[in-house]
Order: sequence, then C-alpha cells, then structure tokens
Amino acid sequence: MFENEVVKEILNKYRRIWSIGHAMGLMGWDNETYMPPKGSEERGYAFAELSTLLQELLLSDSFVQLVEKAKNQDNLNDYEKGVVRVLDREISIFKKLPPSLIYEISKTSEEAFHAWKVAREKNDFSIFAPYLEKIIKLNIEKAEKLGYEEEPYDALLDLFEEGLRARDVVSIFSYLRPNLKRLLDKVISQKYFYFEPELEKIKYEKEKMEKVNIEILNLLQYPWDRARLDVSPHPFTQGLGINDVRITTRYEGYDFKRSLFSVIHEFGHATYELQIDENLKMTPIGGGVSLGIHESQSRFWENIIGRSYQFTSIVKSILDKNLEFTKKYTDEDLFRYFASVKPSLIRTEADELTYNFHILLRFELERLMLKGETKVDELPEIWNQNMEELLGIRPKTFSEGILQDVHWSHGDLGYFPTYTLGNIVAAQIREYLMKNTPLYDLINEKRFNDIKDRLRDLIHKYGSTYKPKELLLMKIGEVYNPEYLIKYLTEKYLK
Repeated sequence: MFENEVVKEILNKYRRIWSIGHAMGLMGWDNETYMPPKGSEERGYAFAELSTLLQELLLSDSFVQLVEKAKNQDNLNDYEKGVVRVLDREISIFKKLPPSLIYEISKTSEEAFHAWKVAREKNDFSIFAPYLEKIIKLNIEKAEKLGYEEEPYDALLDLFEEGLRARDVVSIFSYLRPNLKRLLDKVISQKYFYFEPELEKIKYEKEKMEKVNIEILNLLQYPWDRARLDVSPHPFTQGLGINDVRITTRYEGYDFKRSLFSVIHEFGHATYELQIDENLKMTPIGGGVSLGIHESQSRFWENIIGRSYQFTSIVKSILDKNLEFTKKYTDEDLFRYFASVKPSLIRTEADELTYNFHILLRFELERLMLKGETKVDELPEIWNQNMEELLGIRPKTFSEGILQDVHWSHGDLGYFPTYTLGNIVAAQIREYLMKNTPLYDLINEKRFNDIKDRLRDLIHKYGSTYKPKELLLMKIGEVYNPEYLIKYLTEKYLK
C-alpha cells in the first residue's frame, strides 16, 4: 500500500505525532467520562502543552521538508497521495496558527467544558458566558489567521468539512427549510406520526436499560474486544485507533428511546473507525475523512436502520425481556414511538423531520458570533426567538436552550452544519444501496454484518485517502444533494 520511500520515511516520523494525538484523544475521553471535576485546571495545562508540542513536531523543518519532497514525487498511488494531501493541509493550517493561539484555545476549552457542565446543571448561563465570550474571540482570531475569501465562517467550516463554504450551507438550507416545513405541516395534519407517545413518559431503571443497550450492540455485532460503551453528559464517540473506539450514552430515567438511539447513533460512528483498512492504522489517513461523512454513518444506522419498522420488530423481544413495560405495545406502537414527530427543544432528541431546523438555528447564530453582530448576553434571547420562529416552541430555561450542546465549550464553531450534511449523505447512501441491495430484507434477516460490509467498501475502508466530495463522486456519483433526504422522509412519513 505504501511503496514510495519518501512516504515510508514520512510515516515512520509521523508515529510520534500520531502518538501525541492518541494520548490527547484518551485525555479527552477521560475528561468527559471519569475525570474528577477538580482536575480540569491541570488537565487544561497538560492538554495545551501537548497541543503545542504536536504543532512543533508537525512544523519541524525536517518533517516539512519531507512532505515537500513527497509532493514532487512521481507515480504516487492514491493512498500515498492521500497521506501527502492530509499532511500538507495540516502543515498549512498549523503554520497559520501561532502556538500561543493553539495553546490558549486548548486551555480555554478544557476549562470551558467544566464550566458548561456546571452551568447546565444549575441552569445558569452566566457561569458559562465568560468562557463562551472568550471562545468566540479566539475563533474570530483563528478565522483571521487561517484566511477566507467571503466570510470568517468559511475558514472554520473548512476545518471540519474540507471545501465546504457558508454559501453551500445557505444553499442547502434554502432547499431544506421550505420542503421540511411542507412535510412537517402534512405530517401534523395526518396525525399518524404526530402524537404524544405514552412511552415517552414511562420511567425505566438504569440497570435494565443498560442491558437493552448491550443486547442491541450485540445484535449489531459490536466488537467488544476493540470497543467500549460508557456514560457521559453528552453522548459521543472517541476513536483512539482502528482497534480502540469508545462510545457513550446517557440515562435520564424516562423516554428510553433517547438512550437507545444515542447508542445506535454512536455505533455508526464507531463502525466507521473500526472498518478503516488495517494498513492505514497510525497514519495521517487512518481516520474518517470529515465530520459530515462521519455523521452520515451515524445517522444511517440511527434513522434509516434503527427507526425502520423492520428493526423495530427485531428489537421488540429485547425490550420486552428487559424493560417489561413494552410488552403491552405492538410492533406498530413501537415504530410510531420511534418515528414520532413533535417539535422539541432538544436537538439530540429531535425527530427526523425537525432535526435540521435545530442545525439551521445554530448555523445562523454562529455566523452572527463570528461577524461580531451580537453580544454574548444577547445570545439566549436570540436563540429563544429563533426556536419559536422555526418550530413554534420557546425554551423556558437555559439548559433546554442555549446550554444544551457541548460543542461550543470544546472551542468548536463551524461544526454544526456537518450534522445536516450527515443527514443528506445518509439518504444518498440509502438511495444508492437500494439500487442493488435488498437493504430492508437484510435488516429483517439480522444480516447487519452484510450491511457493514457494503458500507466498508463504499466509505469506511478508505479512511481519509480522498477528499469528502471526491469520495462521494467516486463512490455514489454526486456530492451533497438534499433532494434525497426529502425523498426518503416523504416516503417514510406521508401515508
């Protein structure tokens, strides 16, 4: 796979850089799961020091010269070209960002995460506000250092989805917003999926729900010798390598689908990382290509598979055995509960029809922040007004409004649009697979490894070898096309 001698030398030197990233990933996972709260200050310094050390190694003269030499090599294969492309991009980014800025962002985000947790628990935005204000200023500085042609948001979007621009996102939402609104209005009028599920209010015991989640992962053939399931305030996936991937969920004690679909969602992320070609491990291309493509895998498993009638019928016996209260409900009752539509305040609990309105809200707020067109103390009210305009509901607390997401505490602006890209690409993949794959028959027959094999060959095995748009064009014939999402939702929801 890697035959060029210069590229081999690069990969040998890269092991040290990869190892620092590996350690930082483990620290990040620990930070969100088991680290004592008072450890945040020391962890913040340690994380910041490692961030700057990683930058120093990546920008060392000997390493940069090797990458430059590789750029001029003839006859590199696709994997070698991918290594050079990814490293050249990282070097370019790090050259533009001074170590002091990277250090400050890392340190601030470590402290901000714990401030966010406390603020969310106490429903007190003032605890988090000073950190958010600093994060916005640091991201504005970051965008200016990186450079952009049209607006600051472009510079940050590109970090998460190579080649994506704000105008692309505006174009996507210009199509989605009216079409989703039309669909939502029809679903509400039909009332089949628009109702108040009794199951949302039924309480469950954490220990029993844990058993459900483990059995669901066993059904999906989750490799426990290479992966874990833990608990965190905000469900996430941490890939430390292709043989060490960790996912989390949360247990709120009611509305069990929240915990269940968090697990299935994160399983999708984990499966991507676990199915990258073994030959790519510990290389610059040994991870997912972008957040949008990554999100497409989690949304594919969560929504297209997990919320299907076929999957519902399969998991009914697991639920009945462990939760017991589900016994009195039919397969169709459960399916309607899983696929129910109701404008809600919390993004992670939003249904398939309303989810992208949550992303639109965050996208518009982030653009305001980066343009300096709003003050931090105005953000909660702007959030509430936009939520009311988009979905007809208004948060009563900070915790169910502006404090609900963890992302800004991590220092990340420009991340949220990749969630909508994920929904779009998941629908595109479904359409592509169904041309020559009996997808829903495979679900009925519990042949989940067959589905994973198809996704491996389509997306997973390549890691970051190709750019996101290049990969999509090569494998499914077109890039982000929101029409397939509307088609899928129309077929599912309009009876």
